[in-house]
Amino acid sequence: MRTRRIFLNRLDPAHEPQDAVVVIDVLRSFTTAAYAFAAGASTIYPVETIAGAFRLQRRLPDAVTTGAVGGGDPIPGFDFGNSPSALQGASLAGRPLIQTTAAGVRGLTRFRHARALFAGSLVLGRATATALLDFQPDEVCFVITGEWVDRDGDEDVACADYLDALLHGQDPDPEHYAARVRDSDFGRRFQAGNNPNLPPGDLALCAQPDRFDFALRASHSDGHLQLNRSRAGQESPLRSGREGAKGQLRNGLRLQEK
Repeated sequence: MRTRRIFLNRLDPAHEPQDAVVVIDVLRSFTTAAYAFAAGASTIYPVETIAGAFRLQRRLPDAVTTGAVGGGDPIPGFDFGNSPSALQGASLAGRPLIQTTAAGVRGLTRFRHARALFAGSLVLGRATATALLDFQPDEVCFVITGEWVDRDGDEDVACADYLDALLHGQDPDPEHYAARVRDSDFGRRFQAGNNPNLPPGDLALCAQPDRFDFALRASHSDGHLQLNRSRAGQESPLRSGREGAKGQLRNGLRLQEK
């Protein structure tokens, strides 16, 4: 299985990935999406524009909206910002969720015609690698969305490195990659604690490797892109001996040891 990576903000259209694509957004789009499913969301509709999100909400009046503009500020009129800590205590109870973000969602829509499309983050690490191994693609392309002119995007590169190692049969220490998320340019902005829209609690939730036992796979339905949970191949060898030490998985949540 070949792997490669590209950066969303410096794409080469001549080398368009066609097989399996993992769009990675650790801080925070696809971490937020994972916590939304843990809170009971039935499905997630990634919509690239704010206007498009409001149009879809009129068609789906029971839907909840979440998202942020570039830099992390919440979108006016949305139910939630792009914040996993805000969703951690929510009860979405089977409701659909519409998500609009400046990086992760844009990446998904950009590669919506890939043969297999996944939304990646560190909290979904091993589950995403397991899903990719089940799919058996010839090539996996990691799309790094967090690199901007003022951000190194290393939180997403770290996630790609972790997935790459797992796909090639290694069993790396996930804490090494969690530390890189915390120490990335964007991660340090959360640590500063001087922006209410970038709370330190979000960083703590985003830097928890393998918290969930599902991957997020994108599909098409009625002309819309959707994210749904995928738990294929739960008996994969990637469920390593660390599983017992770090806590069992139940109902999609990792039980943390005290």
